[in-house]
Amino acid sequence: MSSKPISSDRGSVLIPIARAAISTALGRVHRADEEAPWLLEHGACFVTLTQNQQLRGCIGTLEAHRPLLLDVKANAQAAALRDPRFPSLTAAELERTEIEVSVLSAMHALRFSDEAEALAQLQPGVHGVVFEFGRHRSTFLPQVWEQLPGVVEFMSHLKYKAGLPADFWAEEVRLSYYTVSKWKENDALESADSSKEMQV
Repeated sequence: MSSKPISSDRGSVLIPIARAAISTALGRVHRADEEAPWLLEHGACFVTLTQNQQLRGCIGTLEAHRPLLLDVKANAQAAALRDPRFPSLTAAELERTEIEVSVLSAMHALRFSDEAEALAQLQPGVHGVVFEFGRHRSTFLPQVWEQLPGVVEFMSHLKYKAGLPADFWAEEVRLSYYTVSKWKENDALESADSSKEMQV
């Protein structure tokens, strides 16, 4: 994965690609510009769908293993149609569904001797966290800190998501963190419009 800073205007490219991918999966013709060279670089992303600020689907990739273009398309369609927490999105819902794309940084392993030391290293609002214990695995994007601002509460919900008790802990627990560059649909499009106005 590239270590170069991610340009703030990439959302105006990624959001339409995600929307076009979902539209195509729902049988609607919708095209987006896919010509940017950086789309061919390997990247990992999450695509989040909301309606009235309520989650409607979220699927993503933790490790970059394919071009970002393909990752965004695949995760957008999966968030719309294959998130097991929700019924498949319908074409009628698409217009009132807002899309957010989060591109992940490389993963970094946390080193700690106990849970308290691990929690002390987490940066609320900045770190996305991956929890692993045996076959149990879960992650929260940095955006989840907005609903769970305390590190203890954040970790408890992360363990519960992995299928474990909220107070679970073991020496074999592994934690990793990452950061994201994220763009919400309305923000990204407004940014693109402002850019065009400045160029006129």
